[in-house]
Amino acid sequence: MSKVIMVTGGSRSGKSVLAEKKAIEYGKRSVLYIATAIPVDEDMKERIRIHQERRDSEWGTYEGYRDLGDVVSSTEKDTILLDCVTVLVTNILMEDERDFDKISAREIEDLEAQVMLELGNIIKGARDGNKTLILVTNEVGMSVVPSYRLGRIFSDITGKANQLIASLSDEVYMSISGIPLRLK
Repeated sequence: MSKVIMVTGGSRSGKSVLAEKKAIEYGKRSVLYIATAIPVDEDMKERIRIHQERRDSEWGTYEGYRDLGDVVSSTEKDTILLDCVTVLVTNILMEDERDFDKISAREIEDLEAQVMLELGNIIKGARDGNKTLILVTNEVGMSVVPSYRLGRIFSDITGKANQLIASLSDEVYMSISGIPLRLK
């Protein structure tokens, strides 16, 4: 039976560690880790290195953020851990050069639709393949509304993406200061 698990929380809240524990619990070593981060600077390279060192060397790894429904559907692994949705959203927003101060409402809707389609396909791939899917995402709605337009667009799309994931998940956890709290 398929299972979709959402793990959310703030930056450095322990959500990735919690998701990795869930992957071990459900998948033992039959885990595919989908890494969405792109190493754009030294800080991101260091974050990626820490994640790589922490996870089980027997896990498979796929790096990317597009067409992940196909990746989930085609893997022989029975548990998939995607870390993280927030970076996936960022990557889609930044794929093409855009002036976010002048972007139209229609263009924003298109970006949001791309994100929702990608996430829907990932979850469908897990459901159709009878797999466990663990999605890590940042909770971005518990802070000040960003003062700049790109930040507001990112926050709005990520918030809607998180709502979609939560509505389609069997379990939802929030990590606060390394302490997991089950919400659903």
